[in-house]
Amino acid sequence: MEPPANSNASPQGIMDWLVSTFGRLLVSIAVPLVTFGLLIVGFRFLRETIPDNNTQKALLSLLAMVWGVGGAALVYVAANWQVERLPAAWTRRLQPFIFVGPAMVILGWYLALPTVRTFWISLHNRTGTEFVGLQNYIDVFTQRIMLEAFRNNLLWIVFGATLSVTFGLLVAVLADRSRFETLAKSLIFMPMAISMVGAGVIWNFIYEVRDAASPQIGLLNAIWVALGGEPQAWTALVQPWNNLFLIVIVIWMQTGFAMVIFSAAIKGIPTELIEAARVDGANEIQIFFRIMLPYIRGTVITVTTTIIIFTLKIFDVVMVMTGGQFGTHVIATQFYRQAFTNQNKGYAAAIAIILLLAVVPVMIYNLRQFREQEAFS
Repeated sequence: MEPPANSNASPQGIMDWLVSTFGRLLVSIAVPLVTFGLLIVGFRFLRETIPDNNTQKALLSLLAMVWGVGGAALVYVAANWQVERLPAAWTRRLQPFIFVGPAMVILGWYLALPTVRTFWISLHNRTGTEFVGLQNYIDVFTQRIMLEAFRNNLLWIVFGATLSVTFGLLVAVLADRSRFETLAKSLIFMPMAISMVGAGVIWNFIYEVRDAASPQIGLLNAIWVALGGEPQAWTALVQPWNNLFLIVIVIWMQTGFAMVIFSAAIKGIPTELIEAARVDGANEIQIFFRIMLPYIRGTVITVTTTIIIFTLKIFDVVMVMTGGQFGTHVIATQFYRQAFTNQNKGYAAAIAIILLLAVVPVMIYNLRQFREQEAFS
């Protein structure tokens, strides 16, 4: 329905058009809300009427999935149907929000609001009963154990991320020329199928140490003793060596990830370009640094920033291997200890906000690279 085209339309006609338009707008808002309300009522009805035992819980879960998926589709259909009944201009304005709106609401509810609440908690004392301002942030940047955690995270970034990217790129280039490319890549990528906790347990066995009189069941110590050395507690060595032995685990896992991405990017390089370089007399090293690397620069940046974000948030390996002892704390393990062991909620929230702020610049840089690549392509 379009507004009256005649400039001499009567006031009553204009009023009728406004009432009709806003009436449809209100209906388009009310129908999805009513549908969503019916979904909630249905969930509560299922939860209250089905008995509480294992069999019935499984039935409730199945019904909830059917009800939830069908209900979500119903909300979209009902909302879209109502918006399409509005004037064309309103339909163009509102229809994108029918599909983007629910996702934005979910992101706001589960990400934005918790972030704001965490920041608010970080401005209070350990019990949340007294406002202390920025004191928790001052403590984070002045206490020795947190400065040690920041240093360790820096080690994880410098050695973990750098070596993962370097080895991944090296393997991708070399395997691309091998007859056993598929087998080699499968073996190197295999650690990615293991969880971080599982990897920690595996490497705990590798680093296992016993007294010199007992047989060494840890692979690394068995080799070291066979070479004439004394058994070593590798994860309890003097810093930073124990941290470096932990970083090896992430390199072992993330090299496969980097390799797969780089391999796909390298295969996208036109063969004519490489052949032309060889005809001009370029050797393989020159081809790698002057053709391959510039061509996949965007991929290298993306993989590097992804692994940097991963190492900034590292938690599982450190917790499984050492629990943060022997000077191996990182930011995430300190957050866990302050929140759940020391019950210092304000201090823990400040650590969480600092970790978020450390990740955000890397994410922004990554997104800018994506935008530049899309613009270039």
